[in-house]
Amino acid sequence: MSRPSYSTLILDLGDVLFSWSATTKTTIPPNTLKSLMSSPPWLEYECGRITQEVCYDQVGERFALPPSEVAEAFLQARDSLQSNDTMISLVHELKESSNGALRVYAMSNISEPDYNVLAKKPADWSVFDQVFTSAHAGMRKPGLPFYRHVLEATHTAPQDAIFVDDKFENVFAARSLGLHGVVFDNTANVSQKLRNLLGNPVRRGKEYLSRNAKQFHTITDSNIVIQENYAQILILGATNNEELVQVERQARKWNFFSGEPALTTATYPDDLDTTALALTIMDYDKEVVSSVMDEMLEYVNDEGIIMVYYDHNRPRIDSVICVNILTLFYRHGRGHQLGRTLQWIREVLLHRAYLDGTFYYKSAECFLFYLGRLLGCTQDAELHRWLEPLLKERVQERIGQSGSALDLAMRILTCSGLGIKDQVDLDGLLSLQCEDGGWGLDWMYRYARSGIEMGNRGVTTALAINAIESATSMATNLKDESVAVSMEEGNQVLERSLETQVAAG
Repeated sequence: MSRPSYSTLILDLGDVLFSWSATTKTTIPPNTLKSLMSSPPWLEYECGRITQEVCYDQVGERFALPPSEVAEAFLQARDSLQSNDTMISLVHELKESSNGALRVYAMSNISEPDYNVLAKKPADWSVFDQVFTSAHAGMRKPGLPFYRHVLEATHTAPQDAIFVDDKFENVFAARSLGLHGVVFDNTANVSQKLRNLLGNPVRRGKEYLSRNAKQFHTITDSNIVIQENYAQILILGATNNEELVQVERQARKWNFFSGEPALTTATYPDDLDTTALALTIMDYDKEVVSSVMDEMLEYVNDEGIIMVYYDHNRPRIDSVICVNILTLFYRHGRGHQLGRTLQWIREVLLHRAYLDGTFYYKSAECFLFYLGRLLGCTQDAELHRWLEPLLKERVQERIGQSGSALDLAMRILTCSGLGIKDQVDLDGLLSLQCEDGGWGLDWMYRYARSGIEMGNRGVTTALAINAIESATSMATNLKDESVAVSMEEGNQVLERSLETQVAAG
């Protein structure tokens, strides 16, 4: 489950690193001017096979335009050229952060006269190790020979290169040769893609967490800030770094809200979900934990299923919350006390009742993630026998399904914990990393009655980092195991060969 390592960045010039306007003060409309640039004479001109004068004559004849008017239109178009300084600065930054490992080349369909003008424009040309023009090469994009020429001249293997161009046909041609193609649509999108392709996702994610320490607020889908404990505890559990979170340790029981309840009743009871999460992540005295679990057992409904709140007037149940509480009990060797709750959880898993989320949690991945966490906290053989095979089936059904970054991170973590390779979702998660290094605001839980959804970028980012690290670790272990098996098989073949020689001798 390895991530490609790119050593070469190849960029188009026009409409990527430089912009221009086809609107001139001549009689030639912008669309017509662009049509001139895709005509056969112009293509010959860009390859250096005809002069500028001949090109303007032939283009004028083809479009019934005076050559002098064509010349004036292109003169004004040249004057409009502006460097995309944001994009050029990004390339500089990427090159510098690679410690000299990244090579940068320009590859452009451009005539010699036009390039001579462009090269004099105020821009930082030092970012390029070399510039390849169609005029000098005698070939142009999307012709495959031009790409091969650049690869050979730079001693670059196609799989080591990223190619950026504003024209899809040019990117498609590059992809057909094995380069990683990126279509330039706007600077922001391409900037994000290049950072994700060339940067270290884990380091960038951790830098984002450090920069925003103690500022990871939970936000609703109506952009209201919620002061709550649950997300802070999740971040703490994922990072093991108290400096990142704002959470006030409670003596025994916990409340979802850390401040005044918001968008709900004025008084809000403590809940078993937040309490169970805190007691499995933070260090508590065993006697305290035991007494809290004793009290939890008082909040089991008539069907034997443990409830959400320390409040018999709110007899809610939720399968994710049940799993969270089961994790606490199994971690302390008391899982058998919630047998009917566990039985219901397996029914939820068996019948895929979780596919649209649960009462309080938005997605299927939340339920599967917490089940994986439950299995990871205990070596209870009976629990593993009863849940693990079915969980593996259900998780494998989810691989490749669309989802948010949070969903993908949870899915990858669950897969890794079960020894399942999930490259497709890892690729998706890596592509969703934001330019600031974090991952986006994704909805995790909701107010059941109103349907208001909540998310926290800190949670998404912390779990995404864990997912990437776990997938990478699993890939390394699988590779080591594969090498060991290959060596063992090789030794066995050698032993059989020697035995045969001895017998024959």
